Amino acid sequence: MNENIAVYGLITGVMVLATVITRFLPFLLFPAGKETPKYILYLGRTLPYATIGLLVVYCLRGLQFLSYPHGLPELISIGAITGLHLWKGNSLLSIGAGTILYMVLIQSVFP
Repeated sequence: MNENIAVYGLITGVMVLATVITRFLPFLLFPAGKETPKYILYLGRTLPYATIGLLVVYCLRGLQFLSYPHGLPELISIGAITGLHLWKGNSLLSIGAGTILYMVLIQSVFP
């Protein structure tokens, strides 16, 4: 029992240390008065779009167009998300409404 407590304590300590390092390391590497390197600015501009693209591919990886419901809940939800975002420009609204629509579709319309 005491061995488990020691192991859990060690694991928790390592997790806390890793979290603290990842939170404070950017401030140490790129202080406020120093110019940010161009590649970091480039990554800051491109990675959010790459991450969203990766998430879309990950979420749609198991789609089966040849069997019922032929990907309709996903396609309808993607259309709603895209339309809402183009109309309102609010990411929280479009993603939230798209998620709710998807859940309604898979639980009620296409069970």
